[in-house]
Amino acid sequence: MKHYHYIFTGSGLSALMTVYEMILSGKFDDKSILILDENPKKTNDRTWCFWDNTVLFDDIVSKKWDVALFANENFERNLDLNLYQYKMVRGLDFYNQVFDLISKQENIHFANQKVIDFEELGNHCIVKTESQNYTCNKIFNSIYNPNLVKSQSKFPLLQQHFIGWFIKSKEEVFNPDVATFMDFSVEQRGNTRFMYVLPTSTTEALLEYTLFSKDLLSKDEYEEEIQKYIQKLGITEYEIVEKEQGNIPMTSYKFWKHNTKNILNIGSVGGWTKASTGYTFKNTTKKSKALIQFLSTETDFRKFHKMDKFWFYDLLFLDVLFRRNDLGSKVFSTLFKKGNPTLIFKFLDEETSIWEDLQVIWKCPKGLFIRALFGRIL
Repeated sequence: MKHYHYIFTGSGLSALMTVYEMILSGKFDDKSILILDENPKKTNDRTWCFWDNTVLFDDIVSKKWDVALFANENFERNLDLNLYQYKMVRGLDFYNQVFDLISKQENIHFANQKVIDFEELGNHCIVKTESQNYTCNKIFNSIYNPNLVKSQSKFPLLQQHFIGWFIKSKEEVFNPDVATFMDFSVEQRGNTRFMYVLPTSTTEALLEYTLFSKDLLSKDEYEEEIQKYIQKLGITEYEIVEKEQGNIPMTSYKFWKHNTKNILNIGSVGGWTKASTGYTFKNTTKKSKALIQFLSTETDFRKFHKMDKFWFYDLLFLDVLFRRNDLGSKVFSTLFKKGNPTLIFKFLDEETSIWEDLQVIWKCPKGLFIRALFGRIL
């Protein structure tokens, strides 16, 4: 069996971002690294968006917006992002950039193989694929096991699930300068449901029908709602250029409890997804940078995670949405109707002070969150 210093089981965002940061740091040139995944990452299988006030990955950002629209059935508000911009990165562009960099590293290898098992054996680990086995010093695992969360009831689990269409329309109906962040004017049907629209020109946009809820829908229901929304926009003729779909776990479950000395869970299975929003890209850049810093001084992966106040905020928010999923539109609308957009996005980026936290939290429906707080205390 061939031996490596590090093996990545899975080559999703968290794995590739961590490898990318390893390369940039220059501290791992003498370490052998293997990335294992049955998916060769040759297609545009997803789109990542994030708000940012730096030049993070600007060379592959395909579109930026300075204004984001929030709407429900009663009001609309253009959110001036001020210091921030809302940015879009196509999955394939990110994959190409990282794999191009990887191809220039003699110590990093990718194998197009499906991982079927891995475990820690004393001071080393073994990884089994469908075709062969490998040993290593450390494993970074990003293969998500939903049963970890579903088999317990202490921490609620919601799904951020969606289907999106990239369309090109005959009519010029889109404003390419404004991204629709959340439009709750669609029927809620007892859930938290909204449309998400990212226009790239007056005739082209990505439209996603998105839910924060416990259960998934049939494919037809997502697509029927997208069709209704397209008609509502006044579009009579269009072509579907591309489709995407996703299901992101939203939970404050303590994934890090499953880390061992030599196996670290990263990505969704490591709790790297922002629990209250499902946003992943920006959070992953922060976590991967922190991980590289950690590796320069520590070897025990059980020491990597540190809980903070934002974990508890997310927990209360999910408690509210899990218990009253029908009130999601009300919660978000109360927050965004009069709240300071820049401060809200700073809060969601987990970069606010206690005083700034209180300014955001005070905008939320107080009764719902006070009940959630007492529920956790009791």
